[in-house]
Amino acid sequence: MNTAASGAAPARLKAATVVVTALFVASQALIWIAYYGGGAKALIGDEQSYQSFALAILGGGPWMPSTIWPPLHALFLAAIYTIAGIHLVAVQLVQTVLFVGCAVLLRAIWRRIGGSVCAANTAAALFLLNPANAAYAHWLWPEVPHLFLVLAVFWLLLERPASRTAAAAAGVCTGLALLAKSLLAGFWPVFLIAFVRRERPRLRIFPAACFLLGIAITTAPALWHGWREYGRPMIADSSVYNLWIGLTDRYRVDYVADQGGVTLPEFLASATTPGERNAIYLEKVRALIAERGYARIAADQLGRQYFRLFSAKTPLVSQLPGPVCSGHLSVYRTPPALTAALAGANDVFHALMLAGCAFGLACWRRKPTLAIVLIALYMGYQLALMAVLHVKARFLFPMVPFLCAFAGTFYACLRACIAGAGDEPLSFTAPRLAVGAVLAGLLLVLAFAGPVLDGLCAG
Repeated sequence: MNTAASGAAPARLKAATVVVTALFVASQALIWIAYYGGGAKALIGDEQSYQSFALAILGGGPWMPSTIWPPLHALFLAAIYTIAGIHLVAVQLVQTVLFVGCAVLLRAIWRRIGGSVCAANTAAALFLLNPANAAYAHWLWPEVPHLFLVLAVFWLLLERPASRTAAAAAGVCTGLALLAKSLLAGFWPVFLIAFVRRERPRLRIFPAACFLLGIAITTAPALWHGWREYGRPMIADSSVYNLWIGLTDRYRVDYVADQGGVTLPEFLASATTPGERNAIYLEKVRALIAERGYARIAADQLGRQYFRLFSAKTPLVSQLPGPVCSGHLSVYRTPPALTAALAGANDVFHALMLAGCAFGLACWRRKPTLAIVLIALYMGYQLALMAVLHVKARFLFPMVPFLCAFAGTFYACLRACIAGAGDEPLSFTAPRLAVGAVLAGLLLVLAFAGPVLDGLCAG
């Protein structure tokens, strides 16, 4: 055994931990200064709705104030305000803790799947250090609580699939995730494959039942409310509205001639119940398809949706000072140097994540495990939804941890390969690297070419 080498590994880990911690603290400082340095950033879009709902709940209003937005985040804000007073900083601190918790869960999940310590640590660092990710903790969207709950489900199901307690906890987290965002509504039954025994394809009935019971207990009050008020068990339903907006969006980046805020009042005023509104807008969708045809619709969607999803013009960049013609809202009052630093770090980490993930996927050589299959199905489900529904750049956030995971494995294995060690679990063959280069190029085009193709700010 090489004593010097074995002693050097902990030293390198300690040094890397110190560096990542220092960079994280610096990143956090810049984000806090950006938010408050020139006066607090204005709330935008759905942030205003969640704040209004939370304040209404504190004033004795209904706990399910909307048929469009699920209720959990408004309740989450109201609970924090009840304890700490109506201070946005309190929400930001709690969500920052959850954001760090997301990185901890990501690291644990990726270690459980079989990645090296270096790969898991690199994945967590890519997630933590990107200011575009960290900034979500400062906004009143439910992205960070929802992601924490989703990652908790993955960790519980992969770590202890035979445990009834863990299964029940995963069910509760799944139910809470459904109450935070509607994205998992069509996917959560897929989690049941985690209860299939590997040695003999047979369902672990009691843990699976505990999982379903956890979901049922958590979502029952909201479903009962929907049944009582609207005649069907529902939490919130914005699917048809988002389908209509997704089919009529024009640009490849956010906040350029955005139709969401314009159309929502029309949608809500179109009828008195969710079912009636959905019927009206489904008819509009059918008319649009009849007018354009499926081929043109498909071409339009493929030429726009994934540019919006993978765009490097993240919600952070969109809110920084910049030209209105390219969709900059300028609600942050940051000086030019800080704006450039945040936007530059955003672009660097975004490119590292997408390119690293592309090579990580292309070079992956291990046989698919249950965990990898579950992650692949989750990612595929998200990508399929975004092919047709209204896409904002923030809708990539639920996929970001796993993009960072494959990128982390690639960078860790690349380092090991350069150092002369094995490259397990990746294989750096020429064909795999060629596929990785093509996929990386495609993702980087989707990330950065949208404004150019749209001709934004031309002239």
